[in-house]
Amino acid sequence: MNVEIISVGTELLLGDILNTNAQYLSKELANLGFNVYKQVTVGDNIERLLNCFREAFEVSDVDMVITTGGLGPTADDITKEAATKYFGQELILDENSWQEIREKCAKFSGGADKIPENNIRQAMFPKEADVIRNDNGTAPGALFKKGSKKILVLPGPPREMKLMFIEQVLPMLQGNSNSILISKYIRFFGIGESALEIKLKNILEEQTNPTVALYAKDLEVMVRVTAAANSEADCEKLLCDKIKEISNICGEYIYLIGDDSISSSQTEMDKVVAELLVKNNTTISVAESCTGGLVTANLINYPGISKVLFEGCVTYSNEAKIKRLGVKKEILEEYGAVSSQTAEEMAIGVAKSFNSEIGVSTTGIAGPDGGTSEKPVGLVYFGIYYKGKTFSIKKIFSGDRRKVRERAAMEALNQVRILLLKNEKQ
Repeated sequence: MNVEIISVGTELLLGDILNTNAQYLSKELANLGFNVYKQVTVGDNIERLLNCFREAFEVSDVDMVITTGGLGPTADDITKEAATKYFGQELILDENSWQEIREKCAKFSGGADKIPENNIRQAMFPKEADVIRNDNGTAPGALFKKGSKKILVLPGPPREMKLMFIEQVLPMLQGNSNSILISKYIRFFGIGESALEIKLKNILEEQTNPTVALYAKDLEVMVRVTAAANSEADCEKLLCDKIKEISNICGEYIYLIGDDSISSSQTEMDKVVAELLVKNNTTISVAESCTGGLVTANLINYPGISKVLFEGCVTYSNEAKIKRLGVKKEILEEYGAVSSQTAEEMAIGVAKSFNSEIGVSTTGIAGPDGGTSEKPVGLVYFGIYYKGKTFSIKKIFSGDRRKVRERAAMEALNQVRILLLKNEKQ
């Protein structure tokens, strides 16, 4: 099924409100196997919205238009009126909807006699439409129909729209799909979108079922794999085979595979590392210079991390590195604060403070100043201490000061993850 999404609201065009509804619907419709042909945003103007309907059905030849917004009680809420006019139908009062709206409004306004008269507009629908109740607001949705064409109108507030979609619209749309669709998500760290696309070029070019799509996150890349089949077991088999194929090509960058619950955040690295630490009962302490506490802050996002996280300290100055961590003055003088030698000393010092099994440190040049030809902006050293053994890793990150610090913090967590997984295999 080909679908077009139309977001209605002048506030969206002016940038006053972020359009999260279109993103959400596109993702859900793709999971159903529907083809989202186009997304459109239009202001509160009935003629312009009618033109959007004409463009969608008569030029693009889509099967269904889904709108969000424009279902309120005021004169600028024109979505239902436009859909009714396009199909040549007539708005009449839906008594059941009006009764529900009156009961909800009475609670807010202090009595049925104080309900604004214009709220009745929200209960007006053509007799041909299937009304969709709104359990979380006063604006019902509806499915308008004429022949093979359909217009599904949903409320604009994201919370109302999402709950209506999940609870009522999704089961209806699933009935229009001839097969079961299941998606899995693969999260990658340490490789960019372009580089990953090159590695997966053959898979992306030859894909049929399952389908494979790349999504760039702020600090990492995610791949969605969607399979269609007649049964859940068949879907899972297709997904398993395709994920194995992807893993064989670039498995060293994969840090998490899961369902939709891992798909919406910018990163899941902090949660993955924290879970590994807690599961293995492995204690850790962190010493940070250029990251300024970001590594520790990410770990603290996880409830229960206090069982294994002993300490996180920011030792920004050389004096702090010497006094707090025991970094040798000669090391700093000979190699500098941004060096593998200093990073390793920092990791040892913070681990031994509380006898942690792991000590991790960061020291680098976040910019925008302070770089040289030998030590450019973006250079970061990571020190890792683990049960008496120490090593360091050198990375050079691009981006502004904030980006360098965020990437360095995620890399520090990733190195802890790799260390823990190696230890599990031994």
